[in-house]
Amino acid sequence: MSLKFNKVLIACDHAGFDLKQIIVKNISQHYFGLEVADLGCYNGDQSQDYPDFAQKLCSQIDESDKIAGILICGSGIGMSIAANRFAHIRAALCYDISAAQLSRNHNNANILCLGARFTDDNLACQIVSKFLEESFLKGRHLNRIRKITQDVTN
Repeated sequence: MSLKFNKVLIACDHAGFDLKQIIVKNISQHYFGLEVADLGCYNGDQSQDYPDFAQKLCSQIDESDKIAGILICGSGIGMSIAANRFAHIRAALCYDISAAQLSRNHNNANILCLGARFTDDNLACQIVSKFLEESFLKGRHLNRIRKITQDVTN
């Protein structure tokens, strides 16, 4: 298996802390050589604001398509909304493996959002694996990506 990404950034709020720890360990065990950067939060003991962590992660994603992001909060919804405010970001909230596959194949998603309260640990690791291993199919999907990334003020 060849991965398209060479680095994964991961961040969470307090609700996603435990799942983030599991995912970081799983990536390190199964994807030797894939750099993982943990951008916080670093404990689940006190409330943390998800937009702060979405901003921290999204500011490090560029157009190279070599860096993937994983954002985790309680539902995944807040992180998804916060992340998609940034240029070059295509964040997909995925609750199953098929959604993760389609998010990469059809939407060229570069950030995976997960809901820690709605996704068990084993399934979350499977979703992450599918997201990291899939590629953008281009073809008819490329024009759609161009439409969503163009300046919406035109």
